[in-house]
Amino acid sequence: MADLAFKDKDGFYYVVDVKTHRLDTAFNMPNLTSVERLARFYEDDANYFIILKVDYEVTKTKIVIKKVHFVPIEFLSWECLTIGALGWGQIQIANSNRVELIPQNSRKKWMIQLCNTLFEFYPNEIIKINERIIYFKKVKAFWKKKVE
Repeated sequence: MADLAFKDKDGFYYVVDVKTHRLDTAFNMPNLTSVERLARFYEDDANYFIILKVDYEVTKTKIVIKKVHFVPIEFLSWECLTIGALGWGQIQIANSNRVELIPQNSRKKWMIQLCNTLFEFYPNEIIKINERIIYFKKVKAFWKKKVE
């Protein structure tokens, strides 16, 4: 879930997911975390899932850091996030070139938006799975007709 973790003097527990982004690349869609894992982790108000995103450029033999974000996931707007079809669903940055922040966003509000996003995502996954079942029923029928 994270690249590093620590507990502060007040007992808050932070897991930090480090994402690097080379700015001269055309497309980056990094996975952040499983929706189910985050939901369980956030059952404890003392837990924080932090994104450390480092934007950089490479010039000859030098790396130049251009921008750094160090924010809890709930400060990332759903305008720049998406859900990937892996396991229960994987929260992803839709395009690393476009990250929108909502500083001081409420965790409750963000988690409710996550649930609403999943309520739209899961029915579409059911449709896809049903299409795959139909397809593989045809594949099976094709193979059953084959002579050994």
